[in-house]
Amino acid sequence: MSRISVRGFAVASATAVTTVGAVVGVAAGQPASVNAEATAADATIADIPAGAQAQVQTASLTQQADDASTQADAAALKSAQEAARKAAAETAQSKKDAADEAAKKAADERKEKALAASRSASRDVGDLLGKSSYTIAETQAIARQMMAGDQFQCFSNIVDHESGWNYRATNASSGAYGLVQALPGSKMSSAGSDWQTNPATQIKWGLNYMNDRYGSPCGAWSFWQANSWY
Repeated sequence: MSRISVRGFAVASATAVTTVGAVVGVAAGQPASVNAEATAADATIADIPAGAQAQVQTASLTQQADDASTQADAAALKSAQEAARKAAAETAQSKKDAADEAAKKAADERKEKALAASRSASRDVGDLLGKSSYTIAETQAIARQMMAGDQFQCFSNIVDHESGWNYRATNASSGAYGLVQALPGSKMSSAGSDWQTNPATQIKWGLNYMNDRYGSPCGAWSFWQANSWY
């Protein structure tokens, strides 16, 4: 009969360890106090009485089966966790892609609307130009289209004080002329020869003046508030 080593068999439980150690100790004539686990580790099937061999083998094989089952469960859990992680990552990426696409679509729509509004405004201003006279509302509409939206109110405040939006306004004492009361009025010829009759030409010159001297119409308005002139 071959001597099959039991080294490496995992003991099923503390009870199984004690049982194997006790059997080996008695067979070898050792006291019961000998370390059962160490003895079991060095024992062979041949060292164990025939009546206990089946019990030892069964306990070892059961423990091996339990270990294999535990390893399989751990592997299955790890696989499930990895699959869940990948699924979550794919879901998150899909949501991000959808959000990016929606944002791009919204931005494109806003840009198209802005372009359409700009084209419409350009046509509106074009329809206003070349007239023999302009109302205040028409003059203000031209001004709105010639500057950034956040600068119009500042520009308007100055023009309100200087000319009341009368593009033919003349200061009898100084000779200042037009919407922005250029002094002398002929300065505005640098923006166009029709500076006396075309509010767009006056607005263009006024914007250039405010931007060059104060950085912007709002910069000019700040100075005007402190000094009552600009």
